[in-house]
Amino acid sequence: MILLSDLVRYAIKALTEKRFRAVLTIIGVAIGPLALVMMTSVVTGYTDFVEKQITGLGQNLIVVFPGETYELSENDINYFKSIEGVVDAKPFYSTQGVIKTPAGEKSVFIYAVDMNILFKALSSLKVKEGEIPSPYEVSEAVIGYWIAYDVTSGQKLFDVGDAISINIAEVLGAGRVRIKRVFVRVKGILEEYGGAPFLSPDHTIFLPLEAGRRLLGLKEWSGILILAEGPGYVDRITREIRNAYHETVSVVSFLEIARVVESITGAMEFITFATSLSAFAVAAAGIAATMMTSVIERTREIGVLKALGFTDGQVMSMILSEGIVISLIGASIGMGLGVIGAHILATRGFTIRGGVTLHIQAAPLITPELILRTLAITLLIGIVGSIFPAYRAAKIPPAVALRYE
Repeated sequence: MILLSDLVRYAIKALTEKRFRAVLTIIGVAIGPLALVMMTSVVTGYTDFVEKQITGLGQNLIVVFPGETYELSENDINYFKSIEGVVDAKPFYSTQGVIKTPAGEKSVFIYAVDMNILFKALSSLKVKEGEIPSPYEVSEAVIGYWIAYDVTSGQKLFDVGDAISINIAEVLGAGRVRIKRVFVRVKGILEEYGGAPFLSPDHTIFLPLEAGRRLLGLKEWSGILILAEGPGYVDRITREIRNAYHETVSVVSFLEIARVVESITGAMEFITFATSLSAFAVAAAGIAATMMTSVIERTREIGVLKALGFTDGQVMSMILSEGIVISLIGASIGMGLGVIGAHILATRGFTIRGGVTLHIQAAPLITPELILRTLAITLLIGIVGSIFPAYRAAKIPPAVALRYE
C-alpha cells in the first residue's frame, strides 16, 4: 500500500525533474481559476451592490406613473388606499434642473413629495445636518449628500441655511423652451446614500409636495407613491392596479426591478462560468499532454516498479497524483491572482450617464462557495487530464517496459 505522503513526494520529484515543462503546465492550469474567480467575484459583487441599492430604495414601495393620455387625481389616490395591504398613497412632482455651485454647474433631480412617506419608504435615508421642512415651507429643501459636497474633492459646497439657484427648462410647445429660475433654501442635508442606478438621493433636491405646484409651476402630478404594508403585499397590489388600469398607467416596484436585475446578472454569471470553462478545457488538454509525455519518459521506470510488485492501481495512483499536484498548485496560484485581479478590476467601477452622471463602484464578492467550486473544478480537470495517461501507464507490460529505451 502506498501512503499519501509517498505519492505527494513522488509527484513533486517528478515535477522538479522537468521544471520548465511543469511550470508551463501549471501556468496553463492557473488561467482557469484566475478567470473564474476574478470575473465571477466582480460580477457577483456588482450584482449584490445593485440589488441592495434597489431594495434599499423601498421593498414596500410601488410607484404609479400616468400614461400619455391619463392624468392622475385624488380619485386614484382614494382607490389605491382602498386596496388591501396599502398603508399610504401620496402624489409627487418630479423634474430636473441645473444648479450653480462654487465648483461649477451640476445637474440634479428635483422631487416635490410628502416627506413622511418618503422617509418611511426609504428607511435607509437619514438626515446628516439640519432638519426636514414642514409641508408649508415650500421654498425649504433637503439636499442630497453629493449636492452639498463636491464629488471630486469632497469640499463642502452648501451648508444649512444657504440658498440654491436652480435653472429648470420649461417646454412651452412648438419647440419653444424657457429657462425658469427658482431659489430654495437648504433646510437639511442627507447622509450619503450610495450610487443607486434608478433613483439617486445623493443627487436629488427634495421639496415639500406643495412646492411642485407653487414653486416649480408643475400642473400635473408626475406619479403616486404607494407604501405597502410589507414586501409580501407588493406583487398582489401591483397586479391589482395593472388589472384595473391596464395600459393607462405604468406601475413599478423596486422589488420587481431587483428580481429583473437578479435574473440578468444570473445570466451574466452563467456566461462568465461558461467562458471560464474554455480555459479549464485547455488546462485539461495541457495536463493530458504533460502526463502522456511523462509516462513515455518513465516507461522503463514503470516497468521496474511493476517488476518489483507494484499493482496497476498503484501505478495509476502515482501518475494521477502528479496531475492532482499540478492542479492544486495551479489552483492556488490562479485563485490568488484572481483575487488580486478582481480588486484591481473593481476599483475602476463603471459610470451610468444620463441626466445625472452616476459612478458605481463595488468590491468583488469572494465567497467560500466560489473558492471551493473553483478548487473542485480544477481538481476535476487534473483528474480528467491524467486519467488516460495513468491508465495507459498501468497497462504497460513489465517485460515491454524493461526493454524500452
